[in-house]
Amino acid sequence: MQASKGECMKPIEECTAGIVGLGLMGGAIAMALKKIGPARLFACDINSDTLDEARQMGLIDQGWPGSGAAADEMLALCDLVYLCINPSTLLRFMNAHIQAFKKGALITDIAGVKTGITAAMEQGLRDDLDFIPGHPMAGSEKGGFANAARCSFTGKNYILTPLKRNTAENLEFMKGLIYRMGFGTITCVTAEEHDRKIAFTSQLCHVIAAALIDCEGDTEITRFGGGSFEDLTRIAMLNASMWTELFIENRTPLLERIEQFEGSLDLFKTLIREEREQELMARLGLVRERRSRMNG
Repeated sequence: MQASKGECMKPIEECTAGIVGLGLMGGAIAMALKKIGPARLFACDINSDTLDEARQMGLIDQGWPGSGAAADEMLALCDLVYLCINPSTLLRFMNAHIQAFKKGALITDIAGVKTGITAAMEQGLRDDLDFIPGHPMAGSEKGGFANAARCSFTGKNYILTPLKRNTAENLEFMKGLIYRMGFGTITCVTAEEHDRKIAFTSQLCHVIAAALIDCEGDTEITRFGGGSFEDLTRIAMLNASMWTELFIENRTPLLERIEQFEGSLDLFKTLIREEREQELMARLGLVRERRSRMNG
């Protein structure tokens, strides 16, 4: 069903924008939007100290604490709403506050798993709202609002998984805003393709980094690091609660990717154990060639 809007989105400079969840990514989104200059920039967060800090530094015009009636008050004022919260929290938030959104509002998110959110928004969204699911491929191993300035968007990838009901005008508005925030590439795919590919490029990488640290108890081993270990394990300093949710929510494609990786690892183990030098060299050459053909 196509969302029924009375009019197209105003230019961002005329919009009141609101952010739900002013953590690492919410803070980074707020900083990027602030540079563009919406008419007003609001935020809602359970941490009052974070809201006070953001207001004192001039990042937001006003903050609303908690997620109850205060959130409703903010949502009623916003033309654009960024939901910077985990998937399960997002779904609970939408169920609780769906009637509070301003008529004609455009809503988007940053969640790392899309299938469940997309299905829920296709079925449960008000006819006068538009929700464009998104996933900015940026972040930092150090979380929280205090580290938001470390989260650069310059040249980074941004994934959109549009709903059938999205208007073409709102999609173009969203794409234009994303580029103005500094992102370099926008890719539009189905939620299912997003979750399958993100299981490889993001979630599997976090599992591998966690496993590398998990299998070694020597905390002084970093004295022997020359860059490779540091590069491979930086993301092991993850947000345990968030990544547990993402791993389990996307478990089917993630488990397939883990098994795919295990197969490759077993092959390398066999070639090394059996001293099959020529095959190992050929395999490493193939890997080098394939990586050079990948973008980035």
